[in-house]
Amino acid sequence: MLDHLQGKTAVITGAGSGFGLEFARLAALRGMRLVLLDVQVEPLAQVVTELKQGGAEVLPFELSVADAPAMQAMAQAVQAQWGAPHLVFNNAGVGTSGLLWEGSLADWNWVLGVNLMGVVHGVHCFVPMMLAAARSDPNWRGHVVNTASMAGLLNPPNMGIYNVSKHAVVSLSESLHHDLSLVTEQIGVSVLCPYFVPTGISSSGRLKPQAGLDETITTSQRVGQAMMNKAVQSGRVTAAQVAERTFEAVAQGEFYIYSHPQALASVRTRMEDILEARTPSDPFADKPQVRQMLSEQLRSA
Repeated sequence: MLDHLQGKTAVITGAGSGFGLEFARLAALRGMRLVLLDVQVEPLAQVVTELKQGGAEVLPFELSVADAPAMQAMAQAVQAQWGAPHLVFNNAGVGTSGLLWEGSLADWNWVLGVNLMGVVHGVHCFVPMMLAAARSDPNWRGHVVNTASMAGLLNPPNMGIYNVSKHAVVSLSESLHHDLSLVTEQIGVSVLCPYFVPTGISSSGRLKPQAGLDETITTSQRVGQAMMNKAVQSGRVTAAQVAERTFEAVAQGEFYIYSHPQALASVRTRMEDILEARTPSDPFADKPQVRQMLSEQLRSA
């Protein structure tokens, strides 16, 4: 458990907006030193200004979590400045939609580069550092929080690339938990699986690197984007509430963190499909009108 945070260090990726911004605000309120990463220049500068004005110590880095050398250089700078971080939020993420075969290879590389490899880089950079700190001090405690999604436990149609990336984050997190449990009791792991929460995830397409990306927008991608925008922006649970729940879970040593526990009914159905070797259940079973609308739009393209 990691509950006494005053004077300790938190690393937060995707800190310029959404969950990352709220993680940073809560960490600052708890007196933590902040390492803030984001690929967006202006949002990062704004949060740095906000938190510094509140008295927080902040070390900002403008970079993409998909950039392994940049992440490694950042981690070395953090270690030189403040030593091993106590809290690591591998949070940066991007969203995409569309039929699985219509996504370009550049889209696959972009989404997996941020959503999966960004987490891989965070683990690769900081976990060895945290283990060294734990070995040198039996009272040292640390925790890693990886942001996945309910799409890492389910497989909603027309958003396959995103689903794949988030399932991988859940698997990585579970594996990290098991691996760490073999060698230490001083470092915990959690995986955050939010459902539809109003954040900037639905507009992350603006952050795509332009070189090599297919600019053609298919009907399925356009329809999927519109559905994602509506679902995300209509969410009633806020990013601030999810951040509060996350800090509570870290303090209690909880592994799975949910923003919408009611969505677990669909996860149970999926698990039963697997155990009983059933064909995957219709995700629109309780909303047939949505299935009909989506199917009609895709078939008319």
